[in-house]
Amino acid sequence: MIRGVLFDLDGVLYNGEDPIPGAAGAVEEVRRSGVATLFVTNTTSRPRGALVAKLARFGIRAAPGDILTPSVATADWIRSRGGGTAALFVPDGTRAEFAGLEAADDDAVGYVVIGDLGAAWDYHRLNQAFRLLHGRPERRLVALGLTRFWQSSDGANLDVAPFVAALECATGCTATVMGKPSEDFFLQAAARMGLPPEELLMIGDDLRVDVLGARRAGLRSALVRTGKFRPSDLDGDERPDWVLDSACGLPALLANGDH
Repeated sequence: MIRGVLFDLDGVLYNGEDPIPGAAGAVEEVRRSGVATLFVTNTTSRPRGALVAKLARFGIRAAPGDILTPSVATADWIRSRGGGTAALFVPDGTRAEFAGLEAADDDAVGYVVIGDLGAAWDYHRLNQAFRLLHGRPERRLVALGLTRFWQSSDGANLDVAPFVAALECATGCTATVMGKPSEDFFLQAAARMGLPPEELLMIGDDLRVDVLGARRAGLRSALVRTGKFRPSDLDGDERPDWVLDSACGLPALLANGDH
């Protein structure tokens, strides 16, 4: 029995700045049915407040507490480990999620946190992160998700995973992933909803990050044919529990009761 739904954002509810038709109505219909909802995204380019405002423009009600991002999960994780300070390679707006955790200088760094800086990534910035990790095994490399790319109206764009991979290659470090497809991220989402993983459904457009990550954590999964979906996603042996044309098909799936 599915009692909660985790919604990916980009590719499921909107593409960049364009809403996916009917997605807002689908979210409201799921809520009216009594099923709990939580928005889970690997977006680190903007804080939760900006995501709340964006969803509102598309007719979707949300509060900051309704959204789980890798930045929020990472800040909570660092605090749970007794605190410490971090070098933050994240956009300025996202720094607010790490209040009290940013390192004052290089010597104080305990964690090197890598998010989606988009066009702000350059050789100097990447090399700075490398130097903080090189020869410092006590420092932890933290990836805010492992999304490889995201889809915008003008085409595909690199996300955080390629930059994390470069740092892993150069330093020999293995990143701790605090976002999809990390099992811990999905379990943190389940804990926030107060539901066991087996009673949750993840709906996303990325087979590897959304669907397979959720399944490894014990959740059910639905893949939508929007966003970055490609027909070849269904050619392999690993498949979602359901494939939907879009988020609009979710209320009918839940109403069917065959889950």
